[in-house]
Amino acid sequence: MEKRWKLKRPDPAMISSLRESLQVDETICSLLVSRGISDYDHAKSFFRPALTDLHDPFLMKDMFSAVDRIVKAIINKEKILVFGDYDVDGTTAVACMYRFLCSVYDPAFLEFYIPHRYREGYGLSESGIRFAKEGGFSLVITLDCGIKSVELIRYGNSIGIDFIICDHHLPGAEIPPATAILNPKQADCPYPYKDLCGCGVGFKLISAIAKHLGFPENQVFQYLDLVATAIAADIVPITGENRVLTFFGLKKINEDPCAGIRALLVLSGLKTKLTISNVVFIIAPRVNAAGRMDDARKAVQLFIETDQAIAENFAGQLHVDNSDRKEADSNITDEALSIIESDIELKNRRSTVLFKPHWHKGVVGIVASRLIEHYFRPTIVLTQSGEYISGSARSIPGFNIHEGLDYCRDLLLGFGGHYFAAGLTLRQDQLQLFSDRFEEFVKRSVPEDRFTPEINVDAEVEFRKLTPGFFRILHQMEPFGPENLNPVFIACNITNAGSRVLKEKHIRFELKQDNFRFNGIGFNMASKFHLLESGSPIDIVFCLEENDFRDTKTLQLKVADFRRSTFNV
Repeated sequence: MEKRWKLKRPDPAMISSLRESLQVDETICSLLVSRGISDYDHAKSFFRPALTDLHDPFLMKDMFSAVDRIVKAIINKEKILVFGDYDVDGTTAVACMYRFLCSVYDPAFLEFYIPHRYREGYGLSESGIRFAKEGGFSLVITLDCGIKSVELIRYGNSIGIDFIICDHHLPGAEIPPATAILNPKQADCPYPYKDLCGCGVGFKLISAIAKHLGFPENQVFQYLDLVATAIAADIVPITGENRVLTFFGLKKINEDPCAGIRALLVLSGLKTKLTISNVVFIIAPRVNAAGRMDDARKAVQLFIETDQAIAENFAGQLHVDNSDRKEADSNITDEALSIIESDIELKNRRSTVLFKPHWHKGVVGIVASRLIEHYFRPTIVLTQSGEYISGSARSIPGFNIHEGLDYCRDLLLGFGGHYFAAGLTLRQDQLQLFSDRFEEFVKRSVPEDRFTPEINVDAEVEFRKLTPGFFRILHQMEPFGPENLNPVFIACNITNAGSRVLKEKHIRFELKQDNFRFNGIGFNMASKFHLLESGSPIDIVFCLEENDFRDTKTLQLKVADFRRSTFNV
């Protein structure tokens, strides 16, 4: 698939001013300005995160009420139920809160609850509230959910249950009648940082309780490995407070992780220092697989376990779930691609809507994302769900998938989500009508050029600048993630110095610019190998990374795309 390269052009005056302050390479200053860092103090806090940069948790609206209610429950020996979503953010949040409460309160008065993905669906559930009532729980703390559960919380209140909501999703028009709502996205919440994940909001509540009880500040930092895992998996911005939490959370993962994360790392066989990318691709899929393929409760059990042998048993169960998930993902993706390839009309559409009754509900969202890698357009994958059909929608930059579903709302039994991802349910007899109307909306809403993937490039560099010292500064910009992505560079007029194809998919690059040579790797690029064989100069888009092979570390290029040298920077 051809890609558009879009070079960022930050303000030259700001770059020059920052370079004068920092006395570092102009390219580094350009990267910082692109990230909104334009003065010495901001750069210092960016490169040197400190736990003292974390905001006072009591700045969050309703925090005093939340702490007072929990302390009251402890004093009166009430039973507390910790309720969370079935994904990584929810399960880590529940594990953090449950572990902390067990350290300050009798575990006999505590329990946690994770709704079943298919029997109960996302968020606070009626089954969960019945469980609380039958178990004698008078206080429920929701994590990563609850902000839109107005009727369910009203029902819970009517049967004698109080709620503290910890959520980070956008509130609806009506706010639930909870005892306290901790959500920095509330319009009237003065909390300075708005992009915490659900586990992050829960961590702030833990911090507030600990502060109220006079505990040492570092007592709550033991949960940062789980907080960092949630931040990475939930794809929230790695800026501000999230950057601090992730920086120190990764440090804990690499130096002293909880038994559950250690067990997952042992199972993965990873020997090198863990990065955010490793968390996203090694830890997160295994945790998510529990809810997708079976029951996410075992993910919480993994994270609260202190016995390493038992933790490794839970990790093994998650590993099996993930293997099943990968097999289902691969089989359904292959079948879906075959359906599109064999149907000219489907192939030429501006959207993809596919349905098969036997597809596994737990992986249709992943399959939708896979299809976008092949056909860059809004995609919906559906399967049978009882007497109806339901599934997941995924989008591309420039198209709000939630708006697309809203345009077809009279054909749907229900839908929900946000800009890039959503879920939906409808009757099968409405499928074709829905597919056609959704296609009509996409055609009308998305400009032609948006159907070509775009690579945002930070700066042009020459090979001579790619030194170990340059890489050391780039390394200090980690952890990378949304709004602080691993820098992407362009290098122009490069010649092939002996590149080759690996396993018919990937290319091992050996490239030369002037008298400087670099090795690199490009995944799934074998179809473009003829451009290298032609002998013509090429331009490449890449990230700079460190390759650790047989205890020898060298710099290499991770090539994202290349083409003949026609790009005008």
